[in-house]
Amino acid sequence: MLEAIIMFLIYVCVVAIVIYLVIWVLRDVLGLPLPGKVIQILWVIFALIVILFLVRLILPMAGGRRILGDLATMMLG
Repeated sequence: MLEAIIMFLIYVCVVAIVIYLVIWVLRDVLGLPLPGKVIQILWVIFALIVILFLVRLILPMAGGRRILGDLATMMLG
């Protein structure tokens, strides 16, 4: 489990570097004006996807279906 999480975090770092380089090339090399809000939205989407995959990676190893079912029952009543 720990190996899978570490590998996932390495992939996240690589993808974050790629996203940063793409934004840098678009803004500074090609001169494409990207509003700050667009860049912020891209990073928020990336963070949400990372959280989603991390939860899907961890929860099955910790009885994820039971935890999610209990959480849904608590929220919906």
